[in-house]
Amino acid sequence: MENLLEIIGYSFLSGITVFLGGLLSRSFENHFQKGLTKDTIVHVSIAFGGGIIAAAVAFVLVPQGMVAFHVLPMALIFLAGAMTFFFLDRYIENKGGSLSQLLAMLMDFVPEAIALGAVFATDHKLGLLLAIFIGLQNFPEAFNSYIDLRKSGYSARKCLLVLFILSFSGILAAITGDLFLSNTPNLTAALMLFSSGGILYLIFQDIAPMSKLNKSWVPAIGANLGFLVGMIGQKLLG
Repeated sequence: MENLLEIIGYSFLSGITVFLGGLLSRSFENHFQKGLTKDTIVHVSIAFGGGIIAAAVAFVLVPQGMVAFHVLPMALIFLAGAMTFFFLDRYIENKGGSLSQLLAMLMDFVPEAIALGAVFATDHKLGLLLAIFIGLQNFPEAFNSYIDLRKSGYSARKCLLVLFILSFSGILAAITGDLFLSNTPNLTAALMLFSSGGILYLIFQDIAPMSKLNKSWVPAIGANLGFLVGMIGQKLLG
């Protein structure tokens, strides 16, 4: 019971940054005038979030799957994730929306929260560090997700409501990992591989193109900084 309460506490702290990132994005939207500075900050933020997500794929999600599976099932699960999000992305685009940042954040956040719950009982330190890493990732990703939702026609209040609700999804995911997946590492690894395929598709189809700003090379540095955050997190987790 004590472990479960700790898992709930850590997953809440790592998940609440989803809502906090949305609040910051709303404040940014209200207080920054349109212009080159605002555009640069938005594009750097998108690139930074993309770098963090890419790091999560490279250092957390894919390695778990590569260890757990042989080549053929590994490839099939990864491609299943890519194709699923190919069709989902097409469907959303045909409906006139753009939710790539939100989808990528969820495909990153939820599997890692499940892993947090799954590993916490056996490795308390790893669970704590993973919670910190997830929280750091969620903040810029939620900042960008708010922008995505606004572009899709959502009101500011509705955007924040969506992010507030999603900030608690990590608690449910972590509890699920602790109660049901702590003894099934292959299922957790499969979920991570599936998510990796979806995330990688979204990065190259939507997120990376959105980060480019004409006549400015600054946003690309944001991707490096985001990936560096992931490298540091992996070093701490290791």
